[in-house]
Amino acid sequence: MTVKIFIDGNEGTTGLQLSTLLNQRNDISLISIDPALRKEPVERQYRMNSADVVFLCLPDDASKDAMNLISSPDTCVIDTSSAFRVHTDWVYGLPELENEQRSRIQNSKRISNPGCHATAFILSIRPLVDAGLLPKNYPISAFSFTGYSGGGKTMIDSYEALGANPPPTPQPYALNLEHKHLPEIVFYAGLTKTPVFIPSIGSFYQGLSVWIPVIVEGVSPQSIYEAYQDRYKTERFIRVHEPNSHDLRPDYFFDVEGSNYTNRVDIFIMGNSVRQCIVARIDNLGKGAAGSAIQNLNIYIGAPENYGLKD
Repeated sequence: MTVKIFIDGNEGTTGLQLSTLLNQRNDISLISIDPALRKEPVERQYRMNSADVVFLCLPDDASKDAMNLISSPDTCVIDTSSAFRVHTDWVYGLPELENEQRSRIQNSKRISNPGCHATAFILSIRPLVDAGLLPKNYPISAFSFTGYSGGGKTMIDSYEALGANPPPTPQPYALNLEHKHLPEIVFYAGLTKTPVFIPSIGSFYQGLSVWIPVIVEGVSPQSIYEAYQDRYKTERFIRVHEPNSHDLRPDYFFDVEGSNYTNRVDIFIMGNSVRQCIVARIDNLGKGAAGSAIQNLNIYIGAPENYGLKD
């Protein structure tokens, strides 16, 4: 059976990625819309309610408005904004979160795709909280380093307009310490304290790594590794590296872009018996956006979970 799909916002970064991935499949029929009509509510409404699955690739407020156009009980919505990630009527689209999550995704008509930073953060911290290695109230401080595509179309245009003269250093942002991914991070990582989280943008297109230092008495890199191994041993998209296996480039710097063009999460444990740093690396346009949305689609329609995705 061919699945009819409409992408609302297919001109944005995530929408374009989704279109590229879905156009390679023979089990999908993409419902098109004339670019001149893409902001017309009546035209969008007709296409949404004709679709089996609608991807919303819009800003938060626009996603909320779009939901008012969908009345068909048969239409499944996968939203890539942060509008519904902690909403009780929506299922969080992170299949690796816990054992029941895939079943929830498969049986839901409302799936909220996780944020890129949140994906890396939650998959790093939740297993340690569940295993009792990290207290729920641990005062976490974390930072991330991501390619400029993480800032969306406007930031992509501004960086690429600089040509051969991009900013020479990372550009920290969200300096009010209220990054929009924090609500889902706290909720789904099982924390009772909001982390101090500082993200930054680098002068490269895509790739993301979240760095989380921890100092907990009696917790070693090996015990952290074993907790991840136990949790993720059957997960094809999560690769847990042995302690202090850093995936270094020849110049001995960490390769932030090493998971690009995949739907993979690479987890690294660095440090010693006194202090450790957990690093989760993803492609912010893959597992952090369009790849994750495709994974959720596959689960929902009963296709192989890795169909169209590279692990």
